Amino acid sequence: MTDQPWQGDACALIDEFRARRRSPREEIQACLAAIERSELNCVSFVDGDRALAAAEDADVSLPLGGLPLGVKQLESLQGWPHTQGSLALADRVADHSSTMMQRLTDAGAVPLAQTTASEFGGLNISGNRLNGVTHNPWRQGRTAGGSSGGSAAAVAGGLLPLATAGDGGGSIRIPAGYTGLLGMKGTYGRIPRGPHAPMRPHTIVLGCVSRSVRDTARFFDVCAGYDPGDPSSLPSPGGWEQGLGTHDLRGRTVIVDPGLGGVPLAPGVEDALHGAADALIADLGMRRVDVTLDLPRLAAQWMMGNVASLLAELGDRWPGCAGLLTDEVRAGVYLSQSLYNLRVAAAAEQERIRTNDTLAEALSTADFVICATNPDPAFPADAPMSEQPARLVEWARSSRIARLGMPPVMVGARIATGVWPRLPSQLLDLAGRQFAELLRMGALTMVSNVYGNPAVSIPVGTVDGLPIGMQVLTRHHADALLLDLALHVERERPWPLVAPGAPC
Repeated sequence: MTDQPWQGDACALIDEFRARRRSPREEIQACLAAIERSELNCVSFVDGDRALAAAEDADVSLPLGGLPLGVKQLESLQGWPHTQGSLALADRVADHSSTMMQRLTDAGAVPLAQTTASEFGGLNISGNRLNGVTHNPWRQGRTAGGSSGGSAAAVAGGLLPLATAGDGGGSIRIPAGYTGLLGMKGTYGRIPRGPHAPMRPHTIVLGCVSRSVRDTARFFDVCAGYDPGDPSSLPSPGGWEQGLGTHDLRGRTVIVDPGLGGVPLAPGVEDALHGAADALIADLGMRRVDVTLDLPRLAAQWMMGNVASLLAELGDRWPGCAGLLTDEVRAGVYLSQSLYNLRVAAAAEQERIRTNDTLAEALSTADFVICATNPDPAFPADAPMSEQPARLVEWARSSRIARLGMPPVMVGARIATGVWPRLPSQLLDLAGRQFAELLRMGALTMVSNVYGNPAVSIPVGTVDGLPIGMQVLTRHHADALLLDLALHVERERPWPLVAPGAPC
């Protein structure tokens, strides 16, 4: 009988299954026991009976044969809760499985537990009002990030060997950075979002949080590839795992900009990032290009552009369900309803184009851009993202927009008719200041979601005993190059596969 869940990477566990040194059923039992004992509060639903039955007949010759899998709360698996981490959808059950989940189960993975996410994936924090606060396995009481915080906590905490994740503004990379895992956001469309794939926002990429580069590569082998249910999905070249280590990285060019154009970093983070970047550059004889990026801060634009899909999810429950939502999500909806229209959308589009142009020029100049994943180590888990979320809600829903002195409907009319041609940028700036702290954790990651290029968070040590991630960006479709860069770091400076004391 296996006493504890496997603490190595997922690929090694499958090798153990094939060698008959461990069994899928015993591994499921060990994971169930560890989840029951855990104080991380990272799991929102467990389907032990279904998992044990699947493990009994697992074909371990398959790529993920018998592997216990965590499934992010925002992902659809038929028969499981499909709450989006919201009290407003607390009773909803999925009536279908997503394309990604179907591919994972076809490859032999055994869905065992649903991992907690922030509500609708809208915040970079752990937990939600439906399930409570999720903790970081490196230190109880600290955040695991979001929105894939439950997945990151479960994998880094030694409860599950692999878990799905999704990244619309940093939600794979942010929690990976906070918990010492590898977090890869592929090129937009790399893994399909079907069936019923929404066409907006054009920022969300599916993936996983993992303990090793080969785990992520195998996940891509299983999940990547075009699907007609998602017309924005990309064909996959295949051979992600087999091709690891085949790219020549020597002499590549790199921009090192820890704050990605001016995001302030906490003491210790910038030094740690410079040290990791310098070591990587020295290892590979890379050439540094001295460029400082000038990127717009897109918090308000990103938030407003995403609200349409959120309202579509809520349907006729809104606005009656407003009191069930977190203050931050509720404020985002109210703000968007008050301020968003074609002229504001046009101003946001101009900023998006400026972001695209800036990154396109940078990645034409250099092969990679290196920066921090998060501005600081993990903050307190129960800290609100805004110091005054309730006041923010009231500001957003009030009959008179602060500082403008007129009802929202009149504001919208004057923008729409061109009476205030410059007001969209003023409104975005005002909303951006209101949400600056709320979305601060995504300031370093969000730009790659807007541009759609691949980016990876690689563990590079700790500050004050908490993990720090080095984020590396590259050109569209060069995902495999990023995996090889991460593989070099993994080989030369291996990171702990799980948090100290795991299972936590």
